[in-house]
Amino acid sequence: MWGRKARLSTAVLAAGSLLGLSACGGGGDAETAEPDAWVLNGGVWTVVEEDFEAWNEENPEQSFTVESFANDIYKDRIRTAVGSGEAPTLIVGWTGGGLLEYVEGDYVTDITEETAELRERLIDSVVANGEVDGTTYAVPMNNVQPVMMYYNQEVFDEAGIEVPTDWDELLEAVEVFQDQGVHPFSLAGGSLWPMLMWASYLTDRIGGPEAFEAVVAGEPEAWSHPAIIEAMERIQELVDAGAFDPGFASVVADNNEDAHLVADGLSAMVLQGSWVYSRLLEESPDFMESGNLGVTTFPSIPGGAGDPESIVGNPANFWSVSANATQEEQQAGIDYLSEWLFNDDYVDGMLATGNIPPLTGLEDKIAETEDPEFLDFAYGMVQDAPNFQLSWDQAVDPSQERALLENLGQVFEGSITPEEFAENMNATQPSD
Repeated sequence: MWGRKARLSTAVLAAGSLLGLSACGGGGDAETAEPDAWVLNGGVWTVVEEDFEAWNEENPEQSFTVESFANDIYKDRIRTAVGSGEAPTLIVGWTGGGLLEYVEGDYVTDITEETAELRERLIDSVVANGEVDGTTYAVPMNNVQPVMMYYNQEVFDEAGIEVPTDWDELLEAVEVFQDQGVHPFSLAGGSLWPMLMWASYLTDRIGGPEAFEAVVAGEPEAWSHPAIIEAMERIQELVDAGAFDPGFASVVADNNEDAHLVADGLSAMVLQGSWVYSRLLEESPDFMESGNLGVTTFPSIPGGAGDPESIVGNPANFWSVSANATQEEQQAGIDYLSEWLFNDDYVDGMLATGNIPPLTGLEDKIAETEDPEFLDFAYGMVQDAPNFQLSWDQAVDPSQERALLENLGQVFEGSITPEEFAENMNATQPSD
């Protein structure tokens, strides 16, 4: 029975300038420019690149140039490119505050009418993230991405303990693994954003979705909500208890280092997104074939107001069409979205690599895959969740993102108190 915990067996993701990039997007010479797209590295993005190759073969007159980037580098470069009018034709985004900024700056186009048929095939709660005031400016383009707890079953067996389901059990597991010389959790602290997964899950479990919704709504002193303060206290409780690899500040997520620590048995668990699964299939095949990878939901908090079935993460990545692209480039982008996206080969390729597209009625396709357990588990998480909280760095106003990451990093390193975190973040709330 898979329920909230799953043990898996398998058969079968730095700042920089735009200078020197080959893709010129809408800012290039209209006579020589061609439609382009930037994607991320590894995992499901390999399937995305293959999909563009298939499109280019079928549509040579609308052939896309595709360039890939590491996650953190992409986030910096796309903002520079969009702001300077040099964005690629198709812009990958995470919706939330970033999409709102694009819409308010007239950087992306209204694609409501052109994507109507596509959106009818997709999960409504995911599609809604691409809308601003009822108008569609972005559509999901890859997999639903809930954050979950990955663990190494062999490490747990050797410790003689069960996978924790609530906070008290989690603290007990930390103590046991510490005694055995195993890091209870790995954490890609060098990338900062994985720390948000802990902050957002804890806040939701303690105070329910309302706590962070007040932040997104821009309410005064919203960061001082008791649930957020307690979440920061529990984070520091974990750090003080030795829950994380002491070298976590130098571990980065772009190379999947945190997940590799679990695969190598150096850490027992890692809190990460569903995209980690497909990358482990590619990068740690021996571990995946061993059947020792398991997944479960984030532990409940006794007395907390949040629903333990609620999840955090990214509903998907989304495509938007650049308003600075030429008319020909925009048409190519729209044709790709409306005529090609989530074709049968694309969907099958995603499922084969452990990724779930945000389509309705996938149960039969999932059951036919060679290893349906993980896919069924993740698909169920999304379908059953009463609330799906968008990642904090994407949900907040873009002007707050850097301060959020830096202040949370200081909470983890213990250089500021939970109250100082709240005070610092309250100061960043945009004024009306």
